[in-house]
Amino acid sequence: MSSPVSVNFYSIIKIDRRKEDAVYIQIVYQFINAVKRNLLEDGDLLPGSRKIATELKVHRKTVVAALSELQEQGWVEIRPNRGTFVKNPDRVANAASSIGAFRQPPDKAPYHFRRELILDTPVFEIPEKYYFTDGTPDYRIIETEELVRFYAAMVKRKKKSDEFPATADGNLFFRDQLSYYLNLTRGFHLSRNFLLPIASREQIFSILSRLLIQRGDVVLVENLSYFLPNMIFSQAGAKLKTVPVDAMGMNIDYIADQFKPGEIRCVYINTKCQYPTTVSLSEERKLRLLQLAEQYDFIVIEDDVDFECSLVKDKSESLFRKNAGQHVIYIGTFGRFLDPGFQMNFLIAPQDLLEEGKKYLNLFGKPNFMIEKTLGEIIHQGDIFRYQRKFQKIVTERKDLFAQLLDSHFGDKVAFTVPVSGLAFWIPFNSSFSLTALQEKAREKGLLLPSNCLYQNRAVTALRLGFAHLDEKDMSDAIHLLHSAYQELFGTM
Repeated sequence: MSSPVSVNFYSIIKIDRRKEDAVYIQIVYQFINAVKRNLLEDGDLLPGSRKIATELKVHRKTVVAALSELQEQGWVEIRPNRGTFVKNPDRVANAASSIGAFRQPPDKAPYHFRRELILDTPVFEIPEKYYFTDGTPDYRIIETEELVRFYAAMVKRKKKSDEFPATADGNLFFRDQLSYYLNLTRGFHLSRNFLLPIASREQIFSILSRLLIQRGDVVLVENLSYFLPNMIFSQAGAKLKTVPVDAMGMNIDYIADQFKPGEIRCVYINTKCQYPTTVSLSEERKLRLLQLAEQYDFIVIEDDVDFECSLVKDKSESLFRKNAGQHVIYIGTFGRFLDPGFQMNFLIAPQDLLEEGKKYLNLFGKPNFMIEKTLGEIIHQGDIFRYQRKFQKIVTERKDLFAQLLDSHFGDKVAFTVPVSGLAFWIPFNSSFSLTALQEKAREKGLLLPSNCLYQNRAVTALRLGFAHLDEKDMSDAIHLLHSAYQELFGTM
């Protein structure tokens, strides 16, 4: 039988009891590093756990826990009655790869599969330093490390399931806290039973399309509208019909003139900040839309994604609050200014519809209960209000600066109104030209204008440009590059 390796473990593993990492985890990390540096070699027999514990001046149970973790990760092999041997999984992987080189899959599949042109998205990858979006936050404003501390606290708690009960219906603590938050900030009067948290907006639209839409159903959207729900509803078989939009939002009288009772299944609308024009639906038209919904028996899907990004918090303005959910399904977002991993979307609707909607959540995987508990704690401790105040202060400053930069660089070449809600400007040009040509010129200068920011038809030549993700310097540079591309384009026309 071979002898144990003659290595002084105190020379390759240093325990620092000031660190947050558990001692056995420190042993694991440094052991793996020693194997990678060939201080411990594949096949070496280790001394007994008592001897290692004596050398490192730790309890034997700590060494046993470390060896168990190393075995699970494949860095040691414990052989009964023989001992514990070092393994190097990296070396095994390299040896296997040298036996037969890995071949990549072919560029084109040698079999038939279904293609959906409806689901093509206009979003670009972003290799450029400077870029615009259609309206996204700066996730650096609320430091991720602070959110991670909340998450770590949740993980460390004992008897987590007893403190915050989670059921097949979701995390009750989070739903209670979220309903409290929505009641306080949006003037609702909800219990958790009318609230369904869902991880992403894509999942929300997918669930609604399954619950509400049958092939051939008519869904009304604005003539310029958000591509994501449009493509999901279309893929479900809906017939999308467009309704004109003006300075007061969707033209509700057009619906009454062009359609009859029973012809419309749903109307999808953002009343606070229409996408892409950022206009709000007037109070008169809100009431008219609710009257039509009852008279024509259709469902209004109200998307209030921009509520947290609005500087004016009118609790009475939502259709849902006016209608108490009789003909309105409400879509919202919680923590839109947080890192995407800590955001949550939700549906508010009658309880029986939500019960059916829960069934489809299984298609997307189980909810992340730890994230939900973390978000519930952020509400419970009041930090969400602190985060929101910080976010809104910075967004207000950036919005003002963006308006000043647009005005100083483009002057009377564009017409825009500073949006009350949302994180983007709607910027119509006063003359018609090729926006794709502008896009190409801008990209040559290192500025990306994604296709979902370009709007052009016979009547409109406009950009929807997000501003909130840009700090002062980047915003100034981006507008300068955009103006330079615009000038160069007109110099060649």
